[in-house]
Amino acid sequence: MITAIFDLDGTLADTICDLGDAVNYGLEKLGFPTHDYESYKKMVGNGVKKLCRRALPEDKKEKTEELLGLFREYYNVHYLDKTCLYDGMKETLEKLSDSGVVLAVATNKPEDVAREIVMELLPDTDFVKVLGGVDYRPSKPDSAILIEIFAALPDVENRVYMIGDSNVDVQTAKNAGIESIGCAWGFRGRAELEAEGADFIAEKPADIADIILK
Repeated sequence: MITAIFDLDGTLADTICDLGDAVNYGLEKLGFPTHDYESYKKMVGNGVKKLCRRALPEDKKEKTEELLGLFREYYNVHYLDKTCLYDGMKETLEKLSDSGVVLAVATNKPEDVAREIVMELLPDTDFVKVLGGVDYRPSKPDSAILIEIFAALPDVENRVYMIGDSNVDVQTAKNAGIESIGCAWGFRGRAELEAEGADFIAEKPADIADIILK
């Protein structure tokens, strides 16, 4: 049996505009400078609290919790304003599913919002688990989120891939002892994925199916 575990932001969907708009909303409320979307691509990946901390001026990091509250106030309403699946992703997931591959999502995005986004964008895709950031479980690159997914898999030999766009996803795969597929179209790009030692690099979503089903 093969299992494909997907990151969400920068892997399944382009979420950067809604994330950036939510942080900028909070920054403006607090009277701090905002950032462009390209800058946010380097800040995401470790959960929303670290995203907010990174967005603040160096001498204002103590405002992290306040900014996080404002971020959530905005993002919980606007998380699907501009977010969309990457071209070819839906078809790739269908091909994998039709081939018997078990699908799951492991993201540092808050779990409730992650599930809403997956449900809205991929209502017909069957995921064995959609897990995100929660207080009781360490964030990626800790392997706890993958271990929870492993527990939901049938008790047969599994070949498992972690599929994501950043060094965090590659590190998570290494920590769990599974192979990684880096998504070059995501927020961080091929160079970071290669430097981190991704086992495979996908240039487009269709490449994921080619790698897994080879």
